[in-house]
Amino acid sequence: MKSRITRQKEHLIKRLAEIKGLFTAEEFFEECSAETFRIGIATIYRFLNEQEKINSIHSYRCDRKKVYSKTSTNHCHFICEHCGKREHISIKNIEAIRASTTGTICHFQIDVYGICKRCTLKKMLKTK
Repeated sequence: MKSRITRQKEHLIKRLAEIKGLFTAEEFFEECSAETFRIGIATIYRFLNEQEKINSIHSYRCDRKKVYSKTSTNHCHFICEHCGKREHISIKNIEAIRASTTGTICHFQIDVYGICKRCTLKKMLKTK
């Protein structure tokens, strides 16, 4: 089923082209509704789902929220098991992951757990 291009959709496509980096549906809604166009949040979710289906955008989970990106890279976190601190990390070489799958990787998300530098230092100071 082909989707028709309405004035609203044209506006959303234009605004999406201007976005850089990661964004949530709520942030995109704020960007789009800041102007004179009246667009509901449901329209935003339908538009983002449609864009995701045609691989125009990709989605990831971040802090229990769905975030979107226009690039098909990766979204990875290092999460400290002691303090819960979460930081974004970049994984450049995914050859081992590629070799372990029979499919084609479009994008990926990985959460790596460990102990952050601050917690490690705290623990070292306590044991001295």
